[in-house]
Formats: sequence, C-alpha cells, structure tokens
Amino acid sequence: MNTIMRKSVLSVAGLAFAGGVFAGPIAAHANPVDAKPVAVAVQTNAPKPQGDQSRISLNDEQTANVKAIIAATKKAGLPERAAVISIATSLQESKLENLGHLGDMNDHDSLGLFQQRPSSGWGTPEQITDPAYSTTAFLKGLKQVDGWQDMALTDAAQTVQVSAYPDAYAQWEQQATDLVAQHWNS
Repeated sequence: MNTIMRKSVLSVAGLAFAGGVFAGPIAAHANPVDAKPVAVAVQTNAPKPQGDQSRISLNDEQTANVKAIIAATKKAGLPERAAVISIATSLQESKLENLGHLGDMNDHDSLGLFQQRPSSGWGTPEQITDPAYSTTAFLKGLKQVDGWQDMALTDAAQTVQVSAYPDAYAQWEQQATDLVAQHWNS
C-alpha cells in the first residue's frame, strides 16, 4: 500500500473512530425513524484532479478523436485511467484536434493529437496524424512509466511527453474523466 493511500485509510479510520466516540452517546438517544443515509466516499487508486480545471465544448471531430483514443486504449488492453491520461494529454496538446503542420506557429515538427514529432521518433507524419496510431504510440510510452496508474495525471503525461509546460496537463483531468465515463461503454 503506498504512503498516500495508507494515510488516507488511517485518516478515514481515525474520523470513523472519533465520530463513534463523540456521536455514540448522542446516537443512542436518536429516533431511528428520523435517521438519514450518510454519503460514503469511495477510495480509488487514481489521484484526485490537481488544481483549477479547464473545460472546452467539443465538436464532432473532437468527439470522434475521443472515441478513437478510447478504442485504441481498449485495443491495447489498458484500463480507463490510461484513456483519461491520454485524453487529458491530447486536450492540452491539441484540444483534441488532429493537427497538421501549422507553418510558423508549429512547435518544431509537432503533429497530430499529441503533438508528436517525427524527428523524435514518434513515427512518420502520416502515422502521427492517424489518431489510432498516435494514441497507441502514446500508450506505449505510458506503459514504460513505472507506477503510472497511481501517479498524478500530469506526472504520467509529462514523463511520456517531456513538455516545456509539465503542469499543464492537470487542468484537463476532470473533463477527460467525464469523457471516458461518457464514451467508454458506447
């Protein structure tokens, strides 16, 4: 069990104990008919989104790219978390648009959903601008990151992408999570 999870479990156990000690005598005199259900938090391995979150409206092309990323993730046999990291990365890199060469605005020779570079060995321009190929290439890099499933999204994405703005991926985690929840089983 990692340190963060252990601390979370111990914190919840401590709160439950304290709640029992302090609420126990009061609860013994409560009218059970008036009792209301209490929400319970579920602990997952995935860290919570970090910092302020961004969100954009998606057009049909962007939604198709979300579905292509999810399909490639499933084909690779990876869990939903991998799709969340991939979609958040693509939201940051291209706003889920399959970028061709942008002329003077181009970041070196970066192309596609993930702004991958042919000169850095990601593939040919034709391959990189194929959403299935570029996602598979990204996922191949992600699988090489030890512990990616449990690390912060921005750390996992940065380890693969090596961006000049390493913390920028975090802002897309909630939208990416929502998109995966919406399209994973469709």
